Amino acid sequence: MSAPIKESAPPAPPTVRKAPARPGDERSEGVVLNVFSHGFLALWALLIVLPLLWLVLSSFKTDAQIGGSAFGWPENWDLGVFSRAWDKGIGDYFVNTVIVLIFSVPLTMLFGSMAAYVLARYQFWGNRFLYYFFVAGAMFPVFLALVPLFFMVKRLDMLNTYQGLILVYVAYSMPFTVFFMHAFFRTLPTAVFEAAILDGASHSRAFFQVMLPMAKPGLLSVGIFNTLGQWNQFILPTVLMQPQSGDDPERYVLTQGLIQLQQQQGYASDLPVLFAGVTIAMIPMLVVYLSFQRQVQAGLTSATLK
Repeated sequence: MSAPIKESAPPAPPTVRKAPARPGDERSEGVVLNVFSHGFLALWALLIVLPLLWLVLSSFKTDAQIGGSAFGWPENWDLGVFSRAWDKGIGDYFVNTVIVLIFSVPLTMLFGSMAAYVLARYQFWGNRFLYYFFVAGAMFPVFLALVPLFFMVKRLDMLNTYQGLILVYVAYSMPFTVFFMHAFFRTLPTAVFEAAILDGASHSRAFFQVMLPMAKPGLLSVGIFNTLGQWNQFILPTVLMQPQSGDDPERYVLTQGLIQLQQQQGYASDLPVLFAGVTIAMIPMLVVYLSFQRQVQAGLTSATLK
C-alpha cells in the first residue's frame, strides 16, 4: 500500500527589506527643522523688538514728525524730553512704584517660600486641600474680587496707602509663588535636611540656613516673575490708590501715572513726553530681565533636571 502523498506547504512570502536611511536624508530633515525653528524665533524677536524700538525712537520726535511719518527716523536726538516727562510726574510715579515693590516682592517671596516648603516637605491632615486652595487662587480672576476687596481695604483704613497696596500685592502673588516653589522644594534632597536636624538645628533654622539657600535658583526665577507682574499691575492700584479726599495726596504708581499724564495733556498733546514716560517705565524691567535671564532659565529647568 503506497504512503499518502504529503501536501507541500505554501511558499513563504518574500520578506521586504527596508532600505537603510541614508545619512543625507536625516541631514536634510535636520536642516529643514533648524531653518523653520530659527525662522520662527527670528520672526518672534522682530515682533518684540520692533515695537520697543519704535517706542524709544518716537520719544525723540516732535508731534509734527510723529503725525507726519510715524515710522520715520528722528531728526533731533534731544534727551530733554525725558527730563520733561520726569518733571511732569513720572518721577513721583516711579518712586511710588519702587517703594511698593521694595516691600511687596520680598514679603511675597518670604511667605510664599515658607508656605510652599511646609506643604512640600511635611505630611499632615489637610495638606493637599491647602495646596489646591493656593493653586485655585491663581485661577481666580481679579475682577471678581474688586468690589469686596475695595470694601475690605476701606474697612482697614488702608485705601490710597502704600501698606494697603503692598498687602494686596502679596496676597495676589502668593498662589503662583506657592505653586512654583512647591514643585522646587520637592526636588531638594532630604538627606541634607536630616543631617541638619541630627546636628541640632531646629526646623526653622534648617529652613532658613539649609533649604532656602539650596532653593536660590527657584527663588530668583519666581522673584523676577513677581517683580514683572507687580510692576505692570494696573487694575489693583487703579481701584485702591485713589485719593479719598481733597487733602489726600496722590500716590499713583507708574501704570496709573501714564494714564494720568495722557489725561492731563488734553487737546495740547505732547506725544514725545508720553512715549518718554513709557520708555522710563519699561527700561528697568528690561534691564532686570536681561541681567538675570540665565538665572531665570536655570531656575525653570533645574527642578526638571533634578
